[in-house]
Amino acid sequence: MNQDYIKPDNWSIIEEGFDAERVKSSESLFSIGNGAMGQRANFEETYSAETFQGSYIAGIYYPDKTKVGWWKNGYPKYFAKVLNAPNWIGIDIEINEENLDLNTCTEVRNFRRELNMKEGWYNRSFEAVLKNGTEIAVNVRRFLSLDLDEAGIIKYDITPLNKDAKIVYKPYIDAGVTNEDANWEEKFWEPLEVKKGTNEAFVTAQTFKTHFKVTTFMHNTILANGENINVSPSTIDSTTDKVQYTYGTIIAKGQTSTIQKIGGYTVSLNHENTLAGAEKVIKSAVALGYDALLQNQIEAWAKIWEMSDITIEGDVKAQQGIRFNIFQLNQTYSGKDSRLNIGPKGFTGEKYGGSTYWDTEAYCIPFYMATKDQQVARNLLTYRYNQLDKAIENAKDNLGFKNGAALYPMVTMNGEECHNEWEITHEEIHRNGAIAFAIYNYNRYTGDYSYIPEKGLEVLIGIARFWHQRASFSKDKNQYVILGVTGPNEYENNINNNFYTNYIAKWCIDFAAEQIEKVASEYPADHKRILEKVSLSANEIQEWKKVADDMYFPISEELGIYLQQDGFLDKDLVPVKDLDKSQRPINQKWSWDRVLRSPYIKQADVLQGFYFFEDHFSKEELKRNFEFYESFTVHESSLSPCVHSIQAAALDKMDMAYTFYLRTSRLDLDDYNKEVEEGCHITSMAGTWMSIVEGFGGMRVKNDQLHFSPKIPKEWKGYSFKINFRNQILKVAVNHNETTFTVDGDQDLTIVVNGNPVIASKFVQIN
Repeated sequence: MNQDYIKPDNWSIIEEGFDAERVKSSESLFSIGNGAMGQRANFEETYSAETFQGSYIAGIYYPDKTKVGWWKNGYPKYFAKVLNAPNWIGIDIEINEENLDLNTCTEVRNFRRELNMKEGWYNRSFEAVLKNGTEIAVNVRRFLSLDLDEAGIIKYDITPLNKDAKIVYKPYIDAGVTNEDANWEEKFWEPLEVKKGTNEAFVTAQTFKTHFKVTTFMHNTILANGENINVSPSTIDSTTDKVQYTYGTIIAKGQTSTIQKIGGYTVSLNHENTLAGAEKVIKSAVALGYDALLQNQIEAWAKIWEMSDITIEGDVKAQQGIRFNIFQLNQTYSGKDSRLNIGPKGFTGEKYGGSTYWDTEAYCIPFYMATKDQQVARNLLTYRYNQLDKAIENAKDNLGFKNGAALYPMVTMNGEECHNEWEITHEEIHRNGAIAFAIYNYNRYTGDYSYIPEKGLEVLIGIARFWHQRASFSKDKNQYVILGVTGPNEYENNINNNFYTNYIAKWCIDFAAEQIEKVASEYPADHKRILEKVSLSANEIQEWKKVADDMYFPISEELGIYLQQDGFLDKDLVPVKDLDKSQRPINQKWSWDRVLRSPYIKQADVLQGFYFFEDHFSKEELKRNFEFYESFTVHESSLSPCVHSIQAAALDKMDMAYTFYLRTSRLDLDDYNKEVEEGCHITSMAGTWMSIVEGFGGMRVKNDQLHFSPKIPKEWKGYSFKINFRNQILKVAVNHNETTFTVDGDQDLTIVVNGNPVIASKFVQIN
């Protein structure tokens, strides 16, 4: 059974009642971030029971030496990972000489957490009885500033309920942290300098190997009943990597004592002198004060929601789910910095190392294109262009390719491959196709072709060269084949002729050749520059085309479907519905050998190809392939349900589309895969957005126009969303009787609704 303790609410994630078994899951679900940094919802005070401590800084990583029992040529030397950053939220608390620890309190009541997504803050409140008999009420609010994105703020209120109390606050910053997933149990941070002031402190440390320098800082203010009492620390304790201040206060029964703590990080990516930068951040934050910082936070989130919100009427769980997904995406990536990208767990955990996967190009770019300025998506494409040399180096040095062939890494921080599983690192080569498709998708949606002659064509050429060399000619089939791969379905390794991989390889070559011709015609100077730079000849392009034109695709004439790979029908084809529920999820119940021999599909594979290239296939082909493969798909990848939801909606299978939408939108809230304590599935959350906009809304871009085929689940009264299409804002509102299209501005927008052209202006209604 899935977890079911998050209270339904339109704008908040709410937990009521303290349960130690839920602490790690809630630490993930109530995580906060601001694009520059983020942290799990760890308690500020001491907690002696099981917890997963985690604070993270965007762009800061460590090359953890790969730990395997064997080695092969080309194997990545390290697994890059986002680091558990120095802890700035910590506040040890003593009340009447008793340490506050929810694990040792004799009673905890009225425990409540709230992640307010509308305003961008996290709140925790409870009443507790300590072993010494003191009863207290606690309220803690924390947020990471969007405007001042190197700073976070904590307001920690304590009210003694049954007696006066001596309260001792011991706020600290600590660089002596480790990662849960460290391969060799080594420390990643080298302390450099500690600086102490009256109520502020700084610890500067740098990462071993990568030498990122970070100054972690804090500034403390003690208040009584909301008034600053100008208390200085009674003691200051410090080591080479930790500073802790002690503040003693006495508060009467029923009165409220407060510590306000400003903390955060300045990093060498952005500051020549991180200590001086930290001092400036504190000065700015203190000058604003807590109330102004909170108000600015509320206003900043209001601007985000104005464009990115999706409303759902009549289904609170569905509404809560989509807003949670949109909120986490906006917490994780702001689009300000092309050096940054989006890790599968964002700032909510360490799994997958916080690195960049193909998820960004396949799932995230559509969300950011439609809800932000197009420069945000362009920055994500620029990220890959800036790493093209590394992709060429990866193909050459690790796989023996030549002539500028590029294989982008499955997992990366800086362009180097750093995945630690052979079948993923060297076989899941379809990721190259997703990067090329993102370039196509960006141009299709934004109409901005300039990226291709400026940067994208070089990427497309490197990718086409890779596919040309990776394919081999089969005399038996008299066609080109691609052997020894892993497709999107990672429950199949080292297979031959994965349909999705072969199809996207052919498409990449064709698309690259088309763009070379277009750039030659429309941007001759760029064409000349690029072809000279990469030494590309017309003869080489013809050799590519031979591979694309004669690519082999496995099919079943009898079933009228494309086969996921050669030999798929040789498996024992027992559908998922006949699989004992006690055996799910199979990746936690079965041996890997048993998983590989089964017909079960981790995520959309053949159907991923139908999603990307929908116009290449008929509706009847989609129906046959969908119905066949859906019966064997266990959706144990977070990237799977959204594709199935979109395609079920296209096939008018609305009950199924709705079920898949709930699964993708509440994957973490309801912990479908029983792993949320490791962190949330950030990149797949963009798929939830697609499930509504592309699935139920039926939005497509064809021939430079928006197309819609709106549908609505029977469980909903209505829904609405906004998109930024070529710098015009269009609002779409759907209910069971009509769809309305509203353009923000005076310029009309021609759209196509259910196959019919419509001029959208300030208000257009379609019955």
